[in-house]
Amino acid sequence: MSNAVTIKIMDRDYTVGCPEHQVDSLQSAARLLDKQMREIQGDHKSVSLERVAVLAALNIAHDLQMLRESREKSDGVIGRNLGEMNRKLDDLFDTLPR
Repeated sequence: MSNAVTIKIMDRDYTVGCPEHQVDSLQSAARLLDKQMREIQGDHKSVSLERVAVLAALNIAHDLQMLRESREKSDGVIGRNLGEMNRKLDDLFDTLPR
């Protein structure tokens, strides 16, 4: 079931639907977005909120993309290591008497 949750970003309230078990995560994401937007806006209060939001979203999407790429590389290394371990185990089992 979805709950109505109010989050605050850049001193504006937004009410969004969110499953109860994801409320904490949503609020954490809202705090991250608010922080990013405030850092981008800095002392430049004349910059449009839309531009600040797009730049913050781009920064967060870039961070996510970097994490995904890092995970894919790690998964590849783990897969190769597991494959090598399996080959070694197969070789070992082949040498055991039956």
